[in-house]
Amino acid sequence: MRLPRLYTSRRSGTRTMAALVTTVLVAIGSAPVADAHPAAVPLSSLVDPLIGSSNGGNTYPGATLPQGMIAWSPTSTAGDQTSTGAANGYHYDTTRVRGLSLTHVNGAGCHPGAAGDVPIMPFVGDVTSSPSADTKDAVYAADFSHDDEKAVPGRYTLGLRSGARADLAVSSRAGVADFTFPRGSAAHLLFRVSNSLNGSQDAHVDIDAARRKVTGWVHTGAFCGRRANGGTNNRKSYYKLYFSASFDRAFSAVGTWKDGTLTPGSTTASGGEGYATGADRAGRGSGGYVGFDTSVDNDVHMRLGISYVSLKGAEGNLREEIAPRASVTDVAEAGARAWNKELGTVRVQGGTTARRTAFYTALYHSLMQPNLISDTDGRYYGMDGAVHRLERGQRAQYSNFSGWDQYRAQIQLLALLKPTVAGDFAQSLYNFARQNGGVWDRWVHISGATHVMTGDPSAATLATFYAMGVRNFDYEGAFDSLVKQATVPHPDGLSDAGCPGQCEGQRPNLAQYLDSHYAAQDVCHCWGGAAETLEDAVADSALGRWAKLLGKEATAEEFTARGAYWRNVYNPGATADAGYVQARRSDGSWVEPFHPGSDLGFAQGTSATYTWMVPQDVQGLAAAMGGRETAAARLDGFFNKADGSWSVRGGDPLRYDPTNEPGIHAPWLYNALGQPWKTQATVRQIIDTVYGTGPSGLPGNDDLGTMSAWYVFAVLGVYPQTPGSANLLLGAPVFPSAFLDRPGGKDILISAPAADDTHLYVDAVSHNGSALDRSWVGAGLTLDGGRLDFGLAEQPNPSWATDPGTLPE
Repeated sequence: MRLPRLYTSRRSGTRTMAALVTTVLVAIGSAPVADAHPAAVPLSSLVDPLIGSSNGGNTYPGATLPQGMIAWSPTSTAGDQTSTGAANGYHYDTTRVRGLSLTHVNGAGCHPGAAGDVPIMPFVGDVTSSPSADTKDAVYAADFSHDDEKAVPGRYTLGLRSGARADLAVSSRAGVADFTFPRGSAAHLLFRVSNSLNGSQDAHVDIDAARRKVTGWVHTGAFCGRRANGGTNNRKSYYKLYFSASFDRAFSAVGTWKDGTLTPGSTTASGGEGYATGADRAGRGSGGYVGFDTSVDNDVHMRLGISYVSLKGAEGNLREEIAPRASVTDVAEAGARAWNKELGTVRVQGGTTARRTAFYTALYHSLMQPNLISDTDGRYYGMDGAVHRLERGQRAQYSNFSGWDQYRAQIQLLALLKPTVAGDFAQSLYNFARQNGGVWDRWVHISGATHVMTGDPSAATLATFYAMGVRNFDYEGAFDSLVKQATVPHPDGLSDAGCPGQCEGQRPNLAQYLDSHYAAQDVCHCWGGAAETLEDAVADSALGRWAKLLGKEATAEEFTARGAYWRNVYNPGATADAGYVQARRSDGSWVEPFHPGSDLGFAQGTSATYTWMVPQDVQGLAAAMGGRETAAARLDGFFNKADGSWSVRGGDPLRYDPTNEPGIHAPWLYNALGQPWKTQATVRQIIDTVYGTGPSGLPGNDDLGTMSAWYVFAVLGVYPQTPGSANLLLGAPVFPSAFLDRPGGKDILISAPAADDTHLYVDAVSHNGSALDRSWVGAGLTLDGGRLDFGLAEQPNPSWATDPGTLPE
């Protein structure tokens, strides 16, 4: 996809409901609305990129664009060159940096996470030793104060205690920077080419003083590469990042380093750090530096492009996206326009400034990914190690798919608001699978299969895309490929490499699974047999729904039946008081000892949480528990302590954990249990107490926009019912009005004029003017657009949407 210079242009949806929206906004304007903002306020000004940068949110504050390739943000240090203050290079409470890195992943939870490639450090002083030898970051790093930091969408500015200052702005694949140094000081830029977050296999830098250029690359990879369970299985390289930086002024000094050796005057160096940690990695690596005379001019302007294909690709991306004389302000203004357009897909009215900031920041984090890996000429580096071109009709190749996280909320929001991007993403994942011997990896980073987590989230994701109307991908080919993965055993399925957290098998020990109808804990070659069974049941149910939409009735019947395999790990006698999901051995026996708060057989969660992870068959789960009333009472205990107080902030292995994915749909289960007012109360409690503004405004890892997408849906008053479906469960909107501006005129208006801090409950709903006495809305709203009108009340309405014949399945 060829982009115009400075920013990416995206087509927005047509305004078929303009008159309707005007009428609604007039009506809302006559009601008391807290701190209503004028329509002229740019939506990007409501975003705070620092939200989630502490409290384990693992977001980053640096400059990036929607689905951008470049994400220019600090790499912090707590005194260890081989580590950082957080999983993705930045933690709000760690106020020392060793560089401004070109790539990041939003909100991934493992420390170190991934990327953080090519930190560029503005250094005040003389370079007298190798920066790689500075293993404690005592010399070639600098402190800063948040008073000297400013982050807005597409631009990041940081002043260092050393007196240096960086002002960064980006396009999709390139960026510009102004570096300012104290006048008369020794001033250098350090290119730490080998110092990616996970280390590097190799790296290279070239300095061309005559052309005022610094170029190079890093060969790196891995995600959670130094976790004990990943071990050497994930200490591998699967991509090269190339960069090309040019300057507006001559260099006063040049030099390079490798490991502990500094070579002033040298213009080339190579060498990686390896993927170990601590003493095994400390002191290794390579890089280069350039100096500048600040006696007369203390400002340095740099232009930079990146590519995963080649140095030529990096230079082409810069040339195509940023005009030769564009300033940081020029690029930042274009970036703000791009973000305003992206954020403008959802326009809310009313609410406080804090609420709007939390909402638009969540939307911002949700739409950061997937991320471009193809160049402006359409080339990209594939999972087979070869360079490919986009498929016919494909606009871009995307990557960064934390499937286990994203399939629950983020991909639904992407399909709802950016269906063309969703389709290109689906095609991208299918391209990778074809390049990977037909294997769909569950956690793809750049062009590498990391194997992280469990289940088959690709099946759930693409089935959901198709159900929600996404068609711009080879859905027949992708469907057949996913069905093959789910029905034909692969040798990797018997491997324990990387287990438990990064097992190679994407459908582990499939032959045993198809024979026993559950993943046996003792032979599953997976993270946990009970979790694997639940995940595969969700994926298979989604494939069954997709098959039905494609008219493949026999396949639909087969996979729908497999979607009920969760029953084979539900033990009605797990405890003296209640049944729970529990791991089983291959001989059929239950794995003992058992406790609901144990994670034995599960992945990043306990049985108490995973027992609710049956979104495809809530009625079946309720029946297994003894009926809807019994299930609802148990769900009450999941969200409340024995004294009736809320327990929604996490930390209790027997109750709801808002920081991780297996249970994030649980607040919405009350709709299917005939008590939707409890969904409304529970969701609002989470919105008000778990999410917020400031660095701690996310409950935990954002996981590539997943937690943020949950918040966006919750605030809008709708939530995806189950993977493979376009149905939306209904809650209580937080804003009086929300207009979803979607492509093709399929816009959606959500109107709730009484919405405020006290009107938490749904009293009535109409869909396109017709009363809706059920707590869900079908695919028609997603596929065709329309209007939802909510009447809200201060007290619950126990009679609305409780008819057993109208409950969600």
